[in-house]
Amino acid sequence: MNKTDIVISVKDLTVSFGSFKAVDGVSFDVHRGEIFGFLGANGAGKTTTIRTICGILNPSAGSVTVDGQDVSRSTAVLKPRIGYMSQKFTLYPDLTVHENMRFAGSLYAMSPKQIDERSRKLMEFIGLPQNLPDPVSHLSGGVKQMAALASALLHDPELVFLDEPTAGTSPQTRAAFWALIRRLAEMGKTVFVTTHYMDEAEYCGRIALMERGKIIALGTPQELKEEFFPVKPLEISFSATVQHELREALKQAGIVSAVFGNNLRVRASDRAVLDRACAPFAGQFDVREVPPTLEDVFLQAVSGRENK
Repeated sequence: MNKTDIVISVKDLTVSFGSFKAVDGVSFDVHRGEIFGFLGANGAGKTTTIRTICGILNPSAGSVTVDGQDVSRSTAVLKPRIGYMSQKFTLYPDLTVHENMRFAGSLYAMSPKQIDERSRKLMEFIGLPQNLPDPVSHLSGGVKQMAALASALLHDPELVFLDEPTAGTSPQTRAAFWALIRRLAEMGKTVFVTTHYMDEAEYCGRIALMERGKIIALGTPQELKEEFFPVKPLEISFSATVQHELREALKQAGIVSAVFGNNLRVRASDRAVLDRACAPFAGQFDVREVPPTLEDVFLQAVSGRENK
């Protein structure tokens, strides 16, 4: 993609709260029409970054532009182009979904007729019944999240920011939500989504992994897997009785491992070292190659940073 495809440009962004740097020198671009994923554990700096891009927070240093316009100087101009679904549920619990939509539309100077027409189309798009009679507080968590998405899309924004949209929802709701995200991208929307669910990142065109305010990896899911695992990782299935001793032996050999139930994931860069470390446990484990996951990538990226 060329520079004309870049809709969001973040350069050396730092956001500080006193002496604490929530975001520390972050740089990346987002291309028009892509699903861009921002991944990391809670507290990594994802929400602070997204709020700064939306103009809710001001940068302490660096810059954020949308279509070449400085966000901190053009908030009023850019606001109608941005839809933001925050991490915490923000609809008024005592109002119905439609009443919440009416209020949201008034913030963008939409007429009652525009709000009603747009609400009807959005509820059909999202798959919710029209004119739900109950207050939002009486709805299930999944329906609340879908309603919050509808509210964020009401004014038909070009850029859609979704901050942890599936946190705390059921697997079925997560799947339905990501089906909607893909449809938004197909319609030409640029979708910027934060999550701590690594499996969800597989649906993104590109992802940035964030840890302690810094981006530690950036690329497509496949690019990151190839970068961090040029050789497929190994999965060690073991007897629960030897888990502690086996992990300690791997640690002493300098082999980074991650636990997945009764399995360990390790890099296969030096199989001879692994074989020597595991030799005392012969007959109590099995080793096989497995395709790397984005969780493997994240753990490897974090451990690589800690070991520097």
